[in-house]
Amino acid sequence: MTEVSADLGTGRASVGAVLDFAWTANEFTATDAMAATSLTRSTTIDAIDTLVSADVLRELPNARAAGSYRAGRPARRFALSSELGVVIGVDAGDTHLAVTVADPLDRTLVHHRTDLDSGHSPDERRDTILEQLRLRLEEAGSSRDAVLAICIGVAAPVNRDGISPPHPDGFWERTNPGLAAALADWAPIVDVKNDALLAAVAEASDPRGAAIGCRDYVALLAGERFGGGVVVDGHVLHGAHGGVGEGVVFDHIVGVGSAFGLGPALQDQARRALDDGEIAADGPVGELAASDRVDTRALLGLAASGDADAVLVTGRVAETLARVVGVLGSMYDPAKVIVCGAVAESVEPVLTAARGILPEQLHLPAPELLASALGAEVVSLGAVATARRAARERAVPQLAERRLAGR
Repeated sequence: MTEVSADLGTGRASVGAVLDFAWTANEFTATDAMAATSLTRSTTIDAIDTLVSADVLRELPNARAAGSYRAGRPARRFALSSELGVVIGVDAGDTHLAVTVADPLDRTLVHHRTDLDSGHSPDERRDTILEQLRLRLEEAGSSRDAVLAICIGVAAPVNRDGISPPHPDGFWERTNPGLAAALADWAPIVDVKNDALLAAVAEASDPRGAAIGCRDYVALLAGERFGGGVVVDGHVLHGAHGGVGEGVVFDHIVGVGSAFGLGPALQDQARRALDDGEIAADGPVGELAASDRVDTRALLGLAASGDADAVLVTGRVAETLARVVGVLGSMYDPAKVIVCGAVAESVEPVLTAARGILPEQLHLPAPELLASALGAEVVSLGAVATARRAARERAVPQLAERRLAGR
């Protein structure tokens, strides 16, 4: 039970306890709530009635009306109201924007992904994000008044106030152009968070996540740039400026040399091998390497099929990844490092080679190296999960308090 829930309405912890139970109970009776919360029957019924009067719970047709009543007095049944509002999760990457409007429980109402111009000014970027939020709410048949919580993931460190520190090239300020302030009047709860941190949340909260039940892991966004969401002893690490797991450290690691991720690394190694004459110019990998932009998915597919040139390229990228994971393993001692993002869908040839190299990179036992099953939407999933948690723990209890106070 959350602290806010415990203060709900009349200040009785019983109301908060029943509300917490209702989030996971689907339909329930007073007897169900009493058993789950260890409250007395009269206290449980009083708490339920308080939440019904606040329109947070709704009373369902009883067993007789539902057609399942056989004998005796039919039990009253309850569920969370379907009219509580919506939550919004946003993945605001450098070159893409994904907006998800969902209900507070488990249903996605709208999900829309579009490209962003990486050359946009901070003002243009902020305006684009706000316009997409308006459009997606309209598409979902909802409005700003119904938004309980918003969570936005950005490719930058973010402090606890939603602000990113200055970057030498202005990248972090452009990626997070004052979003916390711009959205302050959109919802009771607005969270701006680092995208890799939200990937870590998704890996532990989504049923397909690779970190279910794991207390020590790193979710490594590794497509265009490296960035890690770090969980130690079950706690997501943050830091004073939100910089835990920031990829700039890899600029200083011999054999890595930059924070650029597996996509750029695959392109660079393919072109270097072609220039050095190590792969055939008329072969499939040589033709990919000679193109304006190397199709990394196709390259990884060739490696998975055993193409010797592709195996050569992916093997060299695996050396880089092993050093990256070795650093993370030495710093945070995770049980798992989960490679996340769109690249995870086809990255297994790199991971296979990296697993053989990894034990040499650190003195501690090497972490398990896995590919995420959540694909390109991993940050979106983490953002929605975070917004739903904020709705459950803070926004809905506050909503109930306002409704009760207004009666």
